[in-house]
Amino acid sequence: MKGLSGGVFLRGIAMGAADIVPGVSGGTIAFITGIYDQLIDSLKACNVQALRLLFSDGVGAAWQYVNGGFLLSLLLGIALSVLSLARAISWALQEQPLLLAAFFFGLILASALLVYRQIPNGGRRLIFVALGLLFALAISTLRPAEVPVNMLTVFGSGALAICAMILPGISGSFILLLLGMYEPVIGAIKTADVAVIAVFLLGCASGLMLFVRLLSYLMHHHRRPLLATLTGILLGSLAIIWPWKLSGDGGLPGVESAVNLHNVWPAEYALQGESQWPLCLALMLLGCLLVLFIDYFASRN
Repeated sequence: MKGLSGGVFLRGIAMGAADIVPGVSGGTIAFITGIYDQLIDSLKACNVQALRLLFSDGVGAAWQYVNGGFLLSLLLGIALSVLSLARAISWALQEQPLLLAAFFFGLILASALLVYRQIPNGGRRLIFVALGLLFALAISTLRPAEVPVNMLTVFGSGALAICAMILPGISGSFILLLLGMYEPVIGAIKTADVAVIAVFLLGCASGLMLFVRLLSYLMHHHRRPLLATLTGILLGSLAIIWPWKLSGDGGLPGVESAVNLHNVWPAEYALQGESQWPLCLALMLLGCLLVLFIDYFASRN
């Protein structure tokens, strides 16, 4: 792919929007839209060999080697989405958290089924599914740390969050919440704090270049256990994005306490506030159907 792609750009917008929501991964969007393998391989190609080609054969050769048109289209979409939708997603998290969570719950549930369907037959699939499920459930039980906000912790949080963002099922935003860095990072985006954003992106780039090589190796040499584990992670992440949650004291949650919660049934939630369960179920179904439609469209094209 030599030039920019509108289709990849739109996928980037969807990935950026998903990454802002705690509990949702941009990697999930990449997987269900059929670009995950290409994304991992393109990122892995950003290496020393690309630099050698740049100096020996010019920009064109290096650009083609790293699949530059694909990466640029995707990154532009992600950047536009994060910068333009940060306020809208923050508003939705505060004003309509149940509906937002319900929609993404449907997306993730259908995505898990599609990933499982792609696992080659044979092997101990269910064992790896169980391991991924336990891993995601363990993360969902963690509580936020109190990390001082400075350039070093902003860099480190970016490196950790990007590893989660690229994995289907693990939310980079949720990792930021666990680190206590979600509000500082979102606040920097809202106020256009260039210094904080630049350091965070530098951390993201550093973490990504290291982690993507591990993912690429697993994808090409251990695809069956990788997909099975990712299926389990996706299923386990449903506990994180489950819409009906109450705080430790049994009250309604706020965005700032989004990791200090426990899941409840809609009837129990209704004792504290409007459960909106009919609309939530409709949005779950819409999320599932959207994923199935995307999969059907991708298979036809």
